[in-house]
Amino acid sequence: MMQETGMRAPEFDPVAEGLERGDENTLRPLSIEEFIGQEKARENLRIFVTAAKQRADAMDHVLLYGPPGLGKTTLAQIIARELGVGFRATSGPVIAKSGDLAAILTNLQPHDVLFIDEIHRLNPAVEEILYPAMEDGKLDLVIGEGPAARSVQIELPPFTLVGATTRSGLLTNPLRDRFGIPVRLEFYNAQELTRIVLRLANKLDMAIDEEGALEIANRSRGTPRIAGRLTRRVRDFAAVSEDALVTAEIADNALSRLEVDADGLDSMDRLYLNCIAQNYGGGPVGVDTIAAALSEERDVIEDVIEPYLLQKGFIQRTPRGRVLSQAAYGYMGLNPPRQAAFAQPSLLDEE
Repeated sequence: MMQETGMRAPEFDPVAEGLERGDENTLRPLSIEEFIGQEKARENLRIFVTAAKQRADAMDHVLLYGPPGLGKTTLAQIIARELGVGFRATSGPVIAKSGDLAAILTNLQPHDVLFIDEIHRLNPAVEEILYPAMEDGKLDLVIGEGPAARSVQIELPPFTLVGATTRSGLLTNPLRDRFGIPVRLEFYNAQELTRIVLRLANKLDMAIDEEGALEIANRSRGTPRIAGRLTRRVRDFAAVSEDALVTAEIADNALSRLEVDADGLDSMDRLYLNCIAQNYGGGPVGVDTIAAALSEERDVIEDVIEPYLLQKGFIQRTPRGRVLSQAAYGYMGLNPPRQAAFAQPSLLDEE
């Protein structure tokens, strides 16, 4: 059965309620002003929200794309809150049939925000129903089967669809083209993550100095979600050790016990690098082979492990597979094999 969550901003705000209760899972920024980082995306969204409010019209459809954990869901909630409209959320895999999508769309109020996470995983039949809804505000349904089948068109209230994806390349061109506002989210720098850690620590009543926050930020892989998780774990270590103030030394000790090193790599990252270096001579090796060797799904390799290693310059994608870079061998303290070819990434990189 389809599951979805929804909220009407004027009636009940679970995010704000969670803040009042101290619920750690809801410690998200509540406004564009409070949102840290993504300066260009924030400023553009501020303009589009303000323009939509001035016209008293629904905002154009928004596509948020980028690596996981950068704030796509949070931005979608902020858009609804800034517009002062209702927010309904679901995800691509959950909408199994066209009837599921029809039920969601027909229950929207004028100017509501509908958030679809993992929109690249929509069923093709469901996606076809979404096209006229986004473009013309109409829902075309076929009722019945065979000779008795008939087409029914339903007028929809104006709404804003906010789609989120970590794999924008998997979106079909017709769907991608119907988003008037594409927004790419980038990895965060250490200064932005330090501000995020300090803000979260304040919400959690956690005493931490700027050096301690910077230590956590440097190991957070450029991702606020990871920064939040590490901050909570450092708080746990500090509480058990009865440390009144989290310093850089205390944060380093806690994160080392979590096997997160100074470069932000965890045990799975090191296992990935060692697998290529020791089992396959530094590459090239295909991603499916790596996934089998590590007993992980290919999606985990491509979406969780590799983005940060690519950002660090530790691996390269070539037409023949993954190859370790000079930087990776330096990180592991190994001498690269003489036959290793450190080619630049190619346009024909393996997908």
